Amino acid sequence: MKQESPTALHPAAPPDIPTKHAPPPPKQKPRRSRRVWVWLGILILLAVAAYIFWPKKTASDAGQGAAGAGRKGRGPTAIPVVGAKARKGNIPVYYVNLGGVLPIYTVTVRSRVDGQLMDVHYKEGDIVQKGSPLIEIDSRPYDAVLVQAQGQLIRDQALLDNARIDLTRYKTLVAQNAVPEQQLATQEALVKQDEGIVKTDQGMIDTAKVNVVYSHITSPITGRVGLRLVDPGNIVHAADTNGMLVITQIDPISVLFSLPEDQVPVVLQKLNAGQHLPVDAFDRSSNVLLAHGYLATVDNQIDPTTGSLRWRANFDNPGYKLFPNQFVNVRLLVQMKQGVTLAPTATIQRNATNTYVFLVKPDSTVTVRTVNIGTVEGNDSEITSGLQPGDTIVMTGVDKLTEGTKVIAHVTSDTGAPGSSRPAAGGAPIKGNTPAASKSGNGGGGTHKAS
Repeated sequence: MKQESPTALHPAAPPDIPTKHAPPPPKQKPRRSRRVWVWLGILILLAVAAYIFWPKKTASDAGQGAAGAGRKGRGPTAIPVVGAKARKGNIPVYYVNLGGVLPIYTVTVRSRVDGQLMDVHYKEGDIVQKGSPLIEIDSRPYDAVLVQAQGQLIRDQALLDNARIDLTRYKTLVAQNAVPEQQLATQEALVKQDEGIVKTDQGMIDTAKVNVVYSHITSPITGRVGLRLVDPGNIVHAADTNGMLVITQIDPISVLFSLPEDQVPVVLQKLNAGQHLPVDAFDRSSNVLLAHGYLATVDNQIDPTTGSLRWRANFDNPGYKLFPNQFVNVRLLVQMKQGVTLAPTATIQRNATNTYVFLVKPDSTVTVRTVNIGTVEGNDSEITSGLQPGDTIVMTGVDKLTEGTKVIAHVTSDTGAPGSSRPAAGGAPIKGNTPAASKSGNGGGGTHKAS
């Protein structure tokens, strides 16, 4: 009996599985894994970028929002500036020029006799007093001549005395007609002759004494001795052209300086009126006061090549700060303006058309105020119009200001830049006498009267 397969018997049964296996389908898992890693890297980069840039943007937006809220609540921000107040005071008017120190007296000491230089009683550079011994020249030849002249005088004086006795005797005899009158006349002539000889002898003695004095040279003035030009042991002569030493008077001393001819009438009028015009001598930097003196005299003609006139001022120089042939800056005080309106020179602004300042108004805003400048002296400027004493003006921070800008003004008590004090002519300290460096847009320090 034939047995049927299970498939034929049961229709729901699975088909027969062949003995040979079919190849598996391709795997998709590796491709999906690469995509996951790519997206994961992109997410990491986005997270890093968000971490870096998001806080800054948030802070910037917050700051802008706060600034906008502040501006909406308070209005424009006030600018801090440094201000100064215009004040009422005095300002000097100076005429300034370069001058040269010149001694009032300079003496070149020369020998007036011939002889050997025996001794020197000074050191180079010493201050010697008038009459102090300086040089000793061998005086023994002149001492011998003096002794001879004195002996000759004694001899001739004895002859004169004898002739006078004979003259008295002859006068008595002539009165008695004992001798002729001719003998009396001869004796009178002899007496006069002897008197002439005695006078000649006395002149010889005086000459010898002068030569002895000339052998002992003393200082003719009080001053500083220069370098020695001869040494002990040398033979000096009265005919020598070179001197033995030079003495220069140091205290007092004078300064020669020039002023333009258009300034001459003002100074000359005050000098002729008997006014003592103070003069200050400063060093080359115009910062150190060397000496204070007064105008003494004026030259007699204007130099046509420079159009200026020379003046001489005398200075007491106890500290020897002034030295002959030294160049100094001379400041001649011609006027002291009293009770004028003054402002720091640093507050003055200039443009192509006018001179102005930034004036702080009571509502803390600034306005541009045109001013006229008079005398400028150092860090102070005279305001002839445009300001009143007590007005507050901006000194520092003007580059940020325009008309109507709101400011916070910190008013300083100093009227000028630090170190602006300088002793004025006459010895009284006046602020603002040191020439200050000019600032861009500001009035520079001056020592003249503005036109």
